[in-house]
Amino acid sequence: MLEVKIKKRLGAFHLNVDFKAEQGVTGLLGASGCGKSMTLKCIAGIVRPDEGRIVLDGRVLFDSEQHIDLPPQQRRVGYFFQNYALFPNMTVEGNIAAGVRGSQKKARVRELIHAFYLEGMEKKRPNQLSGGQQQRVALARILASEPQVLLLDEPFSALDGYLRWQVELELSDLLKTFSGTVLFVSHSRDEVYRQCADVCVLNNGRSESVLPVQQLFDAPTTLAACLLSGCKNISRAKKTAPTKIFAEDWNVTLEAGREVPDTIRHIGVRAHYIVPTYESGENVIPCAVERVVEEVFSTVVMLKTPGGDKGYSRLRIELPKQQWQDLHVTGNLSVAIAPKDILLLTE
Repeated sequence: MLEVKIKKRLGAFHLNVDFKAEQGVTGLLGASGCGKSMTLKCIAGIVRPDEGRIVLDGRVLFDSEQHIDLPPQQRRVGYFFQNYALFPNMTVEGNIAAGVRGSQKKARVRELIHAFYLEGMEKKRPNQLSGGQQQRVALARILASEPQVLLLDEPFSALDGYLRWQVELELSDLLKTFSGTVLFVSHSRDEVYRQCADVCVLNNGRSESVLPVQQLFDAPTTLAACLLSGCKNISRAKKTAPTKIFAEDWNVTLEAGREVPDTIRHIGVRAHYIVPTYESGENVIPCAVERVVEEVFSTVVMLKTPGGDKGYSRLRIELPKQQWQDLHVTGNLSVAIAPKDILLLTE
């Protein structure tokens, strides 16, 4: 288990994170500049926190009160950089050997070359390898040092398109062979959903509670988590009855179908869950079509709600292309929201 409770000031930016990561893959999800990479650097010993404590499997790596600050080489932390950080003048063998502890270097290098499917590439240098091959070499070098935790800092950011997908699949398979804790930093909700069992959202330097990945998408409880999970429709909200909410930005009252917490601040609805309707009644919102955007496989429709032009007043819906064409909408369109699809956000 990795326990992190640290603070670090960098000018106007304040990092304040407090979370625990169990065995397996835990995601750190947040927008650019929220403190994800800085958190990893503090764990690895590259940056010293101003205060706090970092503990790995019961071993204290950093404690400001006890004046403990182990150097990076003693922490047994494997840091996987965005650009892989391979030594360009070394071969595949040399790069992996650089990470091996102890005297049995040759045997350990052979073992890792076999485990990471690098046979035949031993004498090649990084610029002679594909992106996926470079990634495997970098991960083999990290595992050569027998780390207790892996820190993956946006490992696919330097790739694009088909290569990115292939490399992600390879890394997913390789991570299954690692028995320790993995921290996976990303700003992509899709990557976190595919790779991680748990996730911790970072928002402006502060960490939220660690929760199962599925919960982030099914029932986020904070505005930051909801937005990072990909929800496109947000409104400020207040409770008006035990199960009813007034969506201030949309200027409508909605039935939530369950008890609404008194601390409600916003609601969210995913674009795929809002459906066009010709009916009237509960949770139906009359709208005007403002813009239609054709995506590759779907149609995105931007709607103006009764809330007008304030705040988050627009709604975004996304439909299969044929469904949108069959509606033959000319200007106005009513949409319905099922109570179960309303996300209740208390922070």
